[in-house]
Amino acid sequence: MDQSSSKKQPHHLQPIEGSSIVPKMLVICGPTASGKSGLAIALANRLQGIILSADSRQVYREFSIGTAKPTAFERQQVPHYLIDICDPTETLTLADYQAQAQALIQESGVRSQNPKSKIPPVLLVGGTGLYIRSIVRGLKIPRVAPQPALRSQLQALGQCQLYAMLQQVDSVAAARIHANDETRTLRALEVFYVTGQPISMQQGEDPPSYPILQIGLDAAEPEEIAQRIHQRTHQMVAEGLVEEVAFLCEKYGPELPLLNTLGYREIKQYLAGEGSLAEAIDLTILHTRQFAKRQRTWFRADPTIEWFDANAPDLLDQVWQRVQEFEQVSDN
Repeated sequence: MDQSSSKKQPHHLQPIEGSSIVPKMLVICGPTASGKSGLAIALANRLQGIILSADSRQVYREFSIGTAKPTAFERQQVPHYLIDICDPTETLTLADYQAQAQALIQESGVRSQNPKSKIPPVLLVGGTGLYIRSIVRGLKIPRVAPQPALRSQLQALGQCQLYAMLQQVDSVAAARIHANDETRTLRALEVFYVTGQPISMQQGEDPPSYPILQIGLDAAEPEEIAQRIHQRTHQMVAEGLVEEVAFLCEKYGPELPLLNTLGYREIKQYLAGEGSLAEAIDLTILHTRQFAKRQRTWFRADPTIEWFDANAPDLLDQVWQRVQEFEQVSDN
């Protein structure tokens, strides 16, 4: 069975009866193409830990090359979870992700294969900031599934009226949401009409009790990440990104929402005759650079993240030293 499946976990993740031990957590985050996966695998091998993916697209099966999923070889080296856990036609909500991740973290808090009987750490790795925040801060998320019919009715009213409605039923949420933010306005109203309670009363944080070390990877100069993005985009095309997009368009139809995400949208347009492959590649690089900038802004706003130069020749040694310090402190 695929190690990324959350339905049945390998033996070393089975909890010991009566055990409430919780492991330490290492977070490896940062902008796309900063080398998070490679560093995480190296650390997990040394620590005998497991990796939980924090990538909002790697959860979907068949979307592999364009999402830079770990290879089969890499997954054989270290157990990976929360990859390939739902079909492209399904929707995995933030609440769904959080619940599955928290269950895996709890199950990993056991004495297992480590010869020194130490609890192996969990490595939370990825660039989806909200996924990471949901775990690290223990975000309280209303368990309300998307309501397509309700959303359609609300959208027909227009954003101006929707926001006015939100101000009436949940002034606290309205104060946090921009008047032009239709997505969050709709979600707040959706939660209110389904539960009968304002979304602001159902939100908050409940941080976990286990120790967490957050490692951020970035380059000293943004152009260094840009060069990595350029190389990785061309590598994806060489590995079959165009063929992957063509297959997915044929199987699911070009209107599948996931095919409108970064990398897939640009190649889909090329396949539809809208520009050349070279233009699609250039657009993918441009849009990925813009995405990396947004990721950088998100993560840099968190003062608890400790940053390391992704291009440092001794990166692994630097991070390993910090991890050992963290383990010593948290073990005492």
